[in-house]
Amino acid sequence: MTNIEKILLATNHRSFDYPKERWAFYQEWNRALFLHWKVPVEILRELVPEKLHIDTYEGSAYVSLVAFTMEKIRPRFLPAVSFISDFHEINLRTYVDNDNKKGVYFINIEAQKILSVLLTKYLSGLPYEKAKIRRGRNVYKSENSVKGFRLDAAFEPKEIITKKTELQAWLTERYCLYMDKGDSLFCYDIHHKEWALKKVELSKLDLAYETGKLKLTNTPDLMQYSEGVGVVAWQRTKITP
Repeated sequence: MTNIEKILLATNHRSFDYPKERWAFYQEWNRALFLHWKVPVEILRELVPEKLHIDTYEGSAYVSLVAFTMEKIRPRFLPAVSFISDFHEINLRTYVDNDNKKGVYFINIEAQKILSVLLTKYLSGLPYEKAKIRRGRNVYKSENSVKGFRLDAAFEPKEIITKKTELQAWLTERYCLYMDKGDSLFCYDIHHKEWALKKVELSKLDLAYETGKLKLTNTPDLMQYSEGVGVVAWQRTKITP
């Protein structure tokens, strides 16, 4: 049994089924640092398309900054090519729930390599942009000079979280992403095994992310780390005209 077949068989952690059609892309989201903040819904409402319902947990909305390394991204019938397929990425996301299909909406996406940015943006339509990103062992640094965004984090992964809280699962177990393009909304279905999360300690966090009225602080409300997941994704579907 292949690794992808094993991924597709692991479904008990999902709240809705993945599509019956053939998957279209494979990728890995590795060595991921999750930083989460509570934010007022009204601040997010200005950043999220009106047709998307902002999801909340116990009345609170959240945004997350996820810094990781994308690896082995490829279409179904083609091999990964490392100089395009492997790159560091940071996404700033929030959480939406449309028709009981919980997913994420990317407020911003940054990637390390200009060729990867151009190709991924062209193929997916997602709003990728170039940033200067470097990472070492438990260090992640990024600078987006166009928008004035900055991340400088040093951290230490700790013990595995053997029993996730409901909130930890709510923030990480999301199996579709929503995208707007022009006046239309689209949905990408994805699937992976359940995230194996670890506790994490920050020894340094200096960040500057401000868009609209959203301004992240250097004191996130929650954080986790994961070694990563293998991910299959389907072609996008149009959900509004």
